[in-house]
Amino acid sequence: MRLFGFWRSLATFRVRIALNLKQVPYEETMIDLLKGDQFDATYRKVNPQSVVPALDDGEGPALFESLAILEYLDERFPKPSLLPDGARARARVRGIAQMVACDAHPLIVPRIRKYLATEYRQDDAGVNRWCQHWFDTMSAAIERQLADSPATGRYCHGDALTIADLCLVSHVVGSTAYFKCDMKPYPTVTRIADECLKLDAFSRAHPLKQPGAAAGH
Repeated sequence: MRLFGFWRSLATFRVRIALNLKQVPYEETMIDLLKGDQFDATYRKVNPQSVVPALDDGEGPALFESLAILEYLDERFPKPSLLPDGARARARVRGIAQMVACDAHPLIVPRIRKYLATEYRQDDAGVNRWCQHWFDTMSAAIERQLADSPATGRYCHGDALTIADLCLVSHVVGSTAYFKCDMKPYPTVTRIADECLKLDAFSRAHPLKQPGAAAGH
């Protein structure tokens, strides 16, 4: 498996975790989003959307979009499963995952931050406030979903890891490590993320432990 990603990419973080949990060997090619490597012609042949992650499994064109890649890995390498049994349970897990990956995350990615800075003349502080707002808005919504549901256990859904936990952890790491959000108002979110980050598969995939992170961007 060849993963195209970037150390700072929260979407790539999710895929790294899944590969680690399923013990699938992979090599990661870093695409520096802040330098614009994603727009190089070579990478556009891999992913015409010019975003990461992309996953080359050697069987055809690279796969794209983190949630689609997570479900592909779960189907191809079913142990441990990242989706629970039962249609309603799977819908709940997918819903939590999508709150992160589809609602909050797209609003804080580099192309959005760049647009805010260039088109709306926002300085670094203004861009950071924008990102904090959307992280906090979604943290509050996820907290309500988790705290109010009897389906929540040690993790987002019961006591087994699911794609919801992979997405939750990426959200919390982005909130705290990148944009310095205060997570005290979201104790359930924080508790579950802390539990996950005790596991090697999560800890080893952490953005700040990847090549290039030490240089700082």
